[in-house]
Amino acid sequence: MYPRRFARIRPTGNMAGTVKVQVGPKAPLIACKLVDYSAGGACLEVFGQVTLPARFEMFYGGVRKRCRIVWTKGRRVGVSF
Repeated sequence: MYPRRFARIRPTGNMAGTVKVQVGPKAPLIACKLVDYSAGGACLEVFGQVTLPARFEMFYGGVRKRCRIVWTKGRRVGVSF
């Protein structure tokens, strides 16, 4: 196995819960669950029948990140920043 570049952190306390995803400039925000995150990316769980594009913006705790999908498995999506 290859070692991870960044340590994963599971959100707790005030930072636990949902993140907002914006797929386009005029598109409404989509709520997703943040499973874990690191300095290089995050794992999101998408609710319902939402299909995310390859690139989008994520809002979490006052931070805005440009994301790129690197893997998907069921309702979970792995993104890199």
